[in-house]
Amino acid sequence: MRNQSGPALSADDIASFVRDGFVRIDEAFSEHTAEQARAILWKATGCDPDERASWTFPVVRLDQFSQAPFLEAANTPKLCAAFDQLVGAGRWYPRDRLGTFPVRFPAEEATGDDGWHIDVSFGYDHPDFMEWRANVCSKGRALLMLFLFSDVGIDDAPTRIRVSSHADIARELAPAGEAGLTLRELAADGFAGSAHRPEALAVGKAGTVYLCHPFLVHAAQRHRGTAPRFMAQPPLLPREPISLCRRDGDYSPVEQAILNAISRP
Repeated sequence: MRNQSGPALSADDIASFVRDGFVRIDEAFSEHTAEQARAILWKATGCDPDERASWTFPVVRLDQFSQAPFLEAANTPKLCAAFDQLVGAGRWYPRDRLGTFPVRFPAEEATGDDGWHIDVSFGYDHPDFMEWRANVCSKGRALLMLFLFSDVGIDDAPTRIRVSSHADIARELAPAGEAGLTLRELAADGFAGSAHRPEALAVGKAGTVYLCHPFLVHAAQRHRGTAPRFMAQPPLLPREPISLCRRDGDYSPVEQAILNAISRP
């Protein structure tokens, strides 16, 4: 664990983020905070943690928790320092709640929600979510984040990540300009443009956070373990638009990753 008074991320961490599209932060928040949050989430699921017969669905989706443990987890000094390093100081909004929790229970059946995708970031007024959009400046989203509120091993439905796939998406979005592309357009080939990328798994102890480039291709998977997985996947929202043309050249790592991608054939 790094000194809390210093940077959250090393130069190597930042270089890895630009190259691979994500960085893992261990002990981003405390296991005690995670335990307090799980107690609230268990109650919201309507399931009994001590009675497996009550675990009747492979996934229970919960939304928008703003109680103290969630606010504490989302705004630790370590995470805020990392946000400054990846997005830029003053360029992001603190989280006042955490977004969707897809709570995954051990299951034999397929969940039907495990396709490769990116999290699109604007056009939410359209009733068909496949028409929601993303553009090359990632309008409306500075980071994708994965907050682990339970221990997640390789059998516990860890999110699958296609390493460096953010570069493929940046190159696909670039010709579409400000309007960007819909999720339907991006998914037309099943994200085959990143199929050659190696896969990583978002595993770790409760309190681990993965900070991901907003264009990172990722997917859910079936839970093959024994204990439910509790994870939040909120965006970090930009206070100012991501810019690919800064006169002072003060590009954030999020911006630099996009520029690196679209400057190459």
